[in-house]
Amino acid sequence: MIKSAKGWIWGVVALIAIGVGYYAWTVLRNDGLPAGFAASNGRIEAVEIDISTKTAGRLKELLVREGDFVKAGQVLARMDTAQLEASKRQAEAQLRRAQIAVDTAHSLVAQREAERKSALAVIEQRKAQLDSAMKTNARSRQLLSSSTVSQQVVDDSEAAEQAARATLASAEASLAAADAAINAAKAQVIDAEAAVDAAKAQIESVETDIADSTLVAPRDGRIQYRIAQPGEVLSAGGRVLNLVDLGDVYMTFFLPTEQAGLASIGSDVRLVLDAAPQYTIPAKVSFVADVAQFTPKTVETEEERQKLTFRVRAQIPQELLQKYVQYVKTGLPGMAYVRLDPQAAWPEHLERNLVK
Repeated sequence: MIKSAKGWIWGVVALIAIGVGYYAWTVLRNDGLPAGFAASNGRIEAVEIDISTKTAGRLKELLVREGDFVKAGQVLARMDTAQLEASKRQAEAQLRRAQIAVDTAHSLVAQREAERKSALAVIEQRKAQLDSAMKTNARSRQLLSSSTVSQQVVDDSEAAEQAARATLASAEASLAAADAAINAAKAQVIDAEAAVDAAKAQIESVETDIADSTLVAPRDGRIQYRIAQPGEVLSAGGRVLNLVDLGDVYMTFFLPTEQAGLASIGSDVRLVLDAAPQYTIPAKVSFVADVAQFTPKTVETEEERQKLTFRVRAQIPQELLQKYVQYVKTGLPGMAYVRLDPQAAWPEHLERNLVK
């Protein structure tokens, strides 16, 4: 009976210990947050942009160092453009040659049109000759019937008429040849003009490549890495610099299923960085993953790692980033506190020293 009572007492003690432990774990897990809030650890991240070459070539110079802040449009590096300049001069020479070919083709068209006019004049002349030969032949036949002229005269007049007809046919063939020559000359004009357009397009392409050989910052940010060095030969798309966009900074963290289901886009977040725990940074939830995953390995306990979580991103306002751009650093660890209930009041320690 005594053993049974002791067993009951020890069972109660065990239950109390489990309850206290669970309560303590819950409090520690949520950093003592009241209901309506969730907390998780994460790191500051930002959008990274690779500054790369468009065409293959040699890196001529780098104008920035790692850690430098740059503005959008600022020149960061230049590629060697000697070969591109040579290609441009070659294209310009081809353009001049094509332009000369256009002028030559136009001159040829004018020449062929003049030849056509000459052929028309010859045809008119041959028609007149044929008309005269036909009339002479007709008169000779009339005179032959009255025995005024000999048969030889008639034969000669008929031969003259046939010769005039053949000459007219030859002149008409020359006119057809002139028309064909005009069409061919006009085709040469079109071909020469197309060569001019192709040469101009080639020049524009080379000029674009020359312009792209000057690498500029696409937006404001900070140089994180110098990946290549002056003198190195890079392939097309070769990375030269890595730029961090300081206008798009956020903290990525993970929430368990229940809490992630209550977090929505636009929910208020407070970020506290390990490097500056005295300050609280306001943010907004900008992304909640629609696919669950296992808790990342940074969570220490095996039990936690076996739970499914959702990735959440808290975006820091751009106006705040611009104001404190010199202090923005990626990779800094910290805590993210999410207000799941819009009506819940922030704890005092998360309202104190709020960065504005």
